[in-house]
Amino acid sequence: MGLPSHAPTPAILVLEDGRVFRGDSYGATGETFGEAVFNTGMTGYQETLTDPSYHRQIVTMTAPHIGNTGVNDEDPESSRIWVAGYVVRDPARVPSSWRSRRSLDDELRAQGVVGISGVDTRALTRHLRERGAMRAGISTVETDAEALLARVRASGAMAGAELSGEVSTDAAYVVPARPGPWGEAKRFTVVALDLGIKTMTPARMAERGIEVHVLPATASIEDVLAVEPDGLFFSNGPGDPAATTGQVALLQDALGRGLPYFGICFGNQLFGRALGFGTYKLVYGHRGINQPVMDRTTGKVEVTAHNHGFAVDAPLDRDTETPYGVASVSHVCLNDDVVEGLELRDAAGALRAFSVQYHPEAAAGPHDAAYLFDRFCDLMEGRA
Repeated sequence: MGLPSHAPTPAILVLEDGRVFRGDSYGATGETFGEAVFNTGMTGYQETLTDPSYHRQIVTMTAPHIGNTGVNDEDPESSRIWVAGYVVRDPARVPSSWRSRRSLDDELRAQGVVGISGVDTRALTRHLRERGAMRAGISTVETDAEALLARVRASGAMAGAELSGEVSTDAAYVVPARPGPWGEAKRFTVVALDLGIKTMTPARMAERGIEVHVLPATASIEDVLAVEPDGLFFSNGPGDPAATTGQVALLQDALGRGLPYFGICFGNQLFGRALGFGTYKLVYGHRGINQPVMDRTTGKVEVTAHNHGFAVDAPLDRDTETPYGVASVSHVCLNDDVVEGLELRDAAGALRAFSVQYHPEAAAGPHDAAYLFDRFCDLMEGRA
C-alpha cells in the first residue's frame, strides 16, 4: 500500500469561545458541528469512533500518532462511525497491521466524517481542560473563522439533548448465549435496552451463558416483561440523562417489580435518576482507558475505560433510602471523587440492582472490571 495520492485540503477548527486551530483535512471534506471533547487513550481509536456514546461529539485524540494500525472489520463497536468530527495531530501515512483492510483516512472519508489533522492537540486539550467541553465546528469549505464561529454558536448544545433514540436499534434482536463450563449454553435471559449499546457488551454477557434480547430505546415495560427476563440491562449512550424520562419510568417500574438490574455508563446515570438522584454535566468529562476507580464494596482499585460527560449527584458518605431499597455509591473515581457506581440493597442487605459509570466490557482497554458481568449473573441467581 503506497502513500495517499490526494493532496491535503486546508481545514479550520473553531471553538465556541472563539479559539481557532488550522490544519489539513483528514477524512471527508465539508463542514461539521458538535461538542468538542478529548480522549486520552493511546489505542482503540476504531472502537472510539464506532462508539454510539460519541454521537454529536467532535473527538480530539491526545495521543499524537493516530491510524498506524489502519481499520479492520472485526473491532467496530457498532455498524458505523458515530463521532461528529475527528481531530488528530500526526496521522499515519501508511497503516501497518496484518489485520488492516484500509486506512483510517479512507474509512473516515467513506463514511463522510469530517476531520482535521496537523493540529496542536496538546494545546487544544489544555484549552478544553481549562474552559470545559464546548461546541465546535470543523470546516474545509469555510476560511473565515468569524463566519464559522457564528454557525458554531447557532448549533445545538449537549446539555438538554435526548439522543438515545437517534442511535438505538430500530428492531429487537437476540444475541444467543454461548456454551461454557456450566455445561448448557443458556443460563439466563436478559433484556438489554439499547441506548447506544456497544457490540462487546452483549458479547461479554453471551460468553457467560446469557441470552441477550436487545430492545429499542422506546421499548415499554410490557415489551420487557414479554421476554420473561431474569434481568434487565441498560446500556451506554449519548446525551443528557436529565432529558431522558421514558426509560427512567420504565426502570422504576422494573425495580418495583423486583427485576434484577445492571447498568453501564448512561445506564448508571438513568439508574441514579430512577433512585431520585440528580445528574450534572462535568467540566470536560472522562474519556480514556486509564482511569483509576475504587470498588468500595471490595476495596480494590481498577484501571478502567471511560466515556462520559455527565455524572450522578449522589452522597459518598451515607446511604439513601429510596422507594425501592437502600441506595449507596459503590464505586468512585480516585482522580476527582466522581460517582462511578451505584448499588441498591433491600432491608436485609441483599443486592437488588447495581450500575457502573465506566465500561467493564473495555474494548479496547483494561479488563480489571470484567467481574461485574459475573456479579450480574450472581444477582440473577440470587447469590449476590
